[in-house]
Amino acid sequence: MTTERAYDVGLQAERTALAWRRTALAVGLGAIVGARLTAPGAGAGAFVALGGGAVLAAVVWVLSVGRYRAAHRSLHERGDLSDVRLGTASAAVAAVATVTGVLAAVFVIVDR
Repeated sequence: MTTERAYDVGLQAERTALAWRRTALAVGLGAIVGARLTAPGAGAGAFVALGGGAVLAAVVWVLSVGRYRAAHRSLHERGDLSDVRLGTASAAVAAVATVTGVLAAVFVIVDR
């Protein structure tokens, strides 16, 4: 059983980091598509939203790299995640994504 655990150390952290990187790419792509679709009606506001989405995507990417490194280091040195801060970045990104989704829904409903 110890060999299985030794083999699996850090794989959860790596999968989580990959998921956050996919999230960052999706946010960036969503910002590009959103700007493209709303540019005729929103004008410069679409490009402001694009910039905000690009910044959010970059922040998610950087935070995911830092969190993965901290988790990897903690798992290999101590065998647990005692050095990793939990939740703050995840909660912030979830809140921004929720607000963005609500605003997108309002835009679609009002546009009709």
